Amino acid sequence: MARKTLPTSPADGPADTPPDPAAAKPSAGVKRRSAARARAAEATASGLSLAGQVLIAMPALADQNFHRSVIYLCAHTGEGAMGIVINRPLASPTFHDLLKQLKVDPVPPARTIRLLSGGPVDNARGFVLHTTDWTSDSSLQVDDRLALTASLDVLKAIASGGGPRDGLLALGYAGWGPGQLDRELQANSWLNAPADLSILFDAEHETKWRRALATLRIDPLLLSDTAGHA
Repeated sequence: MARKTLPTSPADGPADTPPDPAAAKPSAGVKRRSAARARAAEATASGLSLAGQVLIAMPALADQNFHRSVIYLCAHTGEGAMGIVINRPLASPTFHDLLKQLKVDPVPPARTIRLLSGGPVDNARGFVLHTTDWTSDSSLQVDDRLALTASLDVLKAIASGGGPRDGLLALGYAGWGPGQLDRELQANSWLNAPADLSILFDAEHETKWRRALATLRIDPLLLSDTAGHA
């Protein structure tokens, strides 16, 4: 918990030394962090869905599956939540290898998309997170910008040179049971923020966590490694 610095008492120094006004006020970083947490708490308390936003792991989150992770939240209801980690690139298999394994033509494909480790759950399954300029009957439309498709239709379209404008292929996903994500948000394990498509789909994976925090105007250097309410 961040503590306000109390003004110097007369016993600790000269009586005519005025207190530093800035010392008694929380920093701008603390204010922004507190505001972000307040928004998350308000959303969970009111039962609002955070689907279509990103979750940003706080430094104190100890689970190595999610250390400094950024997760696009595809579903968030009273029954649980599901999302895709967007900053864990996979060196193998390649998109080319995956198409061969799934017997999807043409190989080599006319275009490719990046492969990511989408989370620790069911990592033998593939999920394509993509823009809604292309969808199929099996697509889950998260919002007006993005959809999630787990069928071969989208891979066939991409391999043929068509498909959505932007997309990524995730193996596995992150999942939460009923109320679990809400409790983790209240425990300050995560911050939530609007999804920035340039962060979602670009290849600069090492900086996605820092840039996602920057959308909230939070400097990661000011974040504590210890969980707690600011």
